[in-house]
Amino acid sequence: MSIRNMWRAAIITGLLGSVVFTGACSKQVGGTLPTSNEVSGWARTGEVRTFEPSNLYQYIDGDAERYIKAGVKSTSTADYKFQDRIEAVADVYTMSNADGAKQIFESEPAGEAKSIQLGDAGRASGQSVTFRKGRHLVRLVAYQDAPDTQQALMNLGRGIESKLSQ
Repeated sequence: MSIRNMWRAAIITGLLGSVVFTGACSKQVGGTLPTSNEVSGWARTGEVRTFEPSNLYQYIDGDAERYIKAGVKSTSTADYKFQDRIEAVADVYTMSNADGAKQIFESEPAGEAKSIQLGDAGRASGQSVTFRKGRHLVRLVAYQDAPDTQQALMNLGRGIESKLSQ
């Protein structure tokens, strides 16, 4: 085998390896968000969108720098609908370590939110549920307020929590 052919083989192997690695990373991050009916009553209404630190501003313009400073590695988000009547968005921020998730969680005012048993620490208020587990910060926000909105969000949160790795 000539040197030229060896270089071609090395380049092709490297490119294939990076494609496989990138696909595995995307699948792992997107895999933290349940598919339709994986959580009773909840249907995912669109594709999982993933943002890296370099393009996070496209999703959370004006606040991305705070997450980047805390060590965000990726952000996955998806839209959901509960029993065809409550629409919500789920965001999973994967940080480089648990301290980053804790830093963001604790930097946000709790206001009148109540503490909940979800992940390592959590809180719920009206139409939102936020919790952290290990290096992940999860935020769920519903667009409608119904008597069962908070309980429905809690159930979705438990479904996401069960899929999170440390």
